[in-house]
Amino acid sequence: MTALDDLPIRDDLRGQRPYGAPQALVPVALNVNENTHPIPEVVAHDIVASLASAVLTVNRYPDREFTELREALAVYLGHGVTPEQMWAGNGSNEVLQHILQAFGGPGRSLLGFTPTYSMYPLLAAGVGTRWIPATRDAEFELSPETAARQVAEADPDLVFLCSPNNPTGTPLSLETITAVYEASRGMVIVDEAYAEFAPDDEASALTLLEGRPRLIVSRTMSKAFAFAGVRLGYLAADPAVVDALRLVRLPYHLSALTQAAATAALRHADEMLAMVDDIRTQRDRLVVELGRLGYDPKRSGSNFVLFGGVADPHAAFEALFARGILIRDVGIPNHLRVTAGTEAETTSFLEALAAISPA
Repeated sequence: MTALDDLPIRDDLRGQRPYGAPQALVPVALNVNENTHPIPEVVAHDIVASLASAVLTVNRYPDREFTELREALAVYLGHGVTPEQMWAGNGSNEVLQHILQAFGGPGRSLLGFTPTYSMYPLLAAGVGTRWIPATRDAEFELSPETAARQVAEADPDLVFLCSPNNPTGTPLSLETITAVYEASRGMVIVDEAYAEFAPDDEASALTLLEGRPRLIVSRTMSKAFAFAGVRLGYLAADPAVVDALRLVRLPYHLSALTQAAATAALRHADEMLAMVDDIRTQRDRLVVELGRLGYDPKRSGSNFVLFGGVADPHAAFEALFARGILIRDVGIPNHLRVTAGTEAETTSFLEALAAISPA
């Protein structure tokens, strides 16, 4: 049987491992930051009707410019964003890949502040972009001074800022984003995949777009919209950035079905986001209860909580898995990460963790 190393793959891909989180059929899956709440039935019916209509047109290629979807996304984001500033792809990972294809590549570099989303270096490697791992302050925070200093020293072509940060949940201030932009000569991408779970009074990086043509703000419908299986990510940026992304996208990259489903969901944004407050409640409950159990939960503006004080993360992970609870070992020593699920799922996790925790 042929092995991977027997094939003439690129030298820089040899020894690499693909991205992947554990997948298993368990009663309580809280490991990949999905929205575990089901889509409201009235919304599901409208989405199905939209898909049925779209199916009648699939003998033709879809709208290459996904015009209706871009208009709906601009309305949803607000902040004066126009359809000409919108771009979308099959999940935010494809959107980030488009950015790297357009602005990265051989001889160019991408800086991120670790620990952060594990796909960033993999996406960089996929297009031959050098990954520069910068560091954070204590408790995974990132001050304007720390961030700007490292950007100025490394002089990267791109900077990825995850806000709130995955896997730590750490919120990111607008002051830090502004400092990074001013210290950088290249593109600055703020990944706001979990933005809807932040406090209502916390401003988005969308407020910084005006007058900053090198700034990009990416979002996803996978989390707050409970649309992980649909695969729809998007961004807002200067229209010139969107023109650059057109140069690297595959033809007709968003199917007619994807466009129809996402557009229908956006018509019901209020209903789709009604579950966000419930998720925030369970996230805050996790922080409180994890502390009571003797762990060290980190502050989170997302739909998950990273907690320290775990003597043996692998053993704790396996013990929870044996009880039908799947969470995530993200590779940070003495830490584990858990998604805020429904009230019942959160209770099951906390009861199982209490049962395996040392007295």
